[in-house]
Amino acid sequence: MRGRWPALAAGAAITLMLVAGAVLYTPDIPVETLKSRYASPRSQFIDIDGAAIHVRDEGSSQGPTLILLHGSNGSLQVWEPWVRRLADSARLVSLDLPGHGLTGPWPRGDYSIPAYADLVVHIADRLDIPRFVAVGHSMGGAVAWTLAARHRQRVTHLVLIDTAAYPRDGAPPLSLRLAQAPVLGEIVTMLRPRWLAARTLRETYADPDKLDPADVRRYHDLLRRDGNRAATLQRLRHATRLDPAPLKSLALPTLILWGAQDRWVPAADARRLQHDIADSTLVVYPDAAHVPMEEIPDRSAADLRRFVLK
Repeated sequence: MRGRWPALAAGAAITLMLVAGAVLYTPDIPVETLKSRYASPRSQFIDIDGAAIHVRDEGSSQGPTLILLHGSNGSLQVWEPWVRRLADSARLVSLDLPGHGLTGPWPRGDYSIPAYADLVVHIADRLDIPRFVAVGHSMGGAVAWTLAARHRQRVTHLVLIDTAAYPRDGAPPLSLRLAQAPVLGEIVTMLRPRWLAARTLRETYADPDKLDPADVRRYHDLLRRDGNRAATLQRLRHATRLDPAPLKSLALPTLILWGAQDRWVPAADARRLQHDIADSTLVVYPDAAHVPMEEIPDRSAADLRRFVLK
């Protein structure tokens, strides 16, 4: 009997894992189902290297053009609060980066920051936009400043919101370590219940009560767009450390917006960005966290308006 205990314990553990997996597992959602929910009359799908990039081109043709780049596991809908406040005086182009939103996976399989930056230029070319303001949030901020460094003649102004810019010291986050583990990464990727999505989004707000339940549903749904979770896993497994060296060579007006209560990217990075980018202005919001464009849209949109629409 004594020799049977290890086998029984292992069997119980496996059973428990299977039951937990069955409870937490969430299936993919077909893209056509999600288009019926989240595409708008302004949506278009532009083929770039085999991926149909979901793009919205809206606002005024009389003002400057802003290209808006969302963060990791986000979508172009995060910009809707700003679009409502700025569409009267600017052209606003937003897109779902490959592996995100309605765009879905990229057949070329390259989800690196430089590949995303070059993609934005292709989108600008298709829409006949020679020069534009690059606006990026979190991971999208890294895409924006990489874009400004790689394609200097195309970017007139840079707007960075709680942006990724500097490698973190110490061990990688648990989510990244899990994703990089063979087999376990595939399992964890498929376990995305809505309550976990809600908890993740609540962490991005200084006041979680401001989070709209409809935003939770959209975030959770778009994570489950068929192919997005596999693309996320590939992106995380092949991620390389950010090299902030190009920041010091940027020579264009830059606005840095930051939530002082950001738990994901420390406010110290905002001050470091201000130091590294010569022509930069920093605005810190004491009562906001990681997503000031959603949590305090009136103030953050007004600051953007003063910067690029003056």
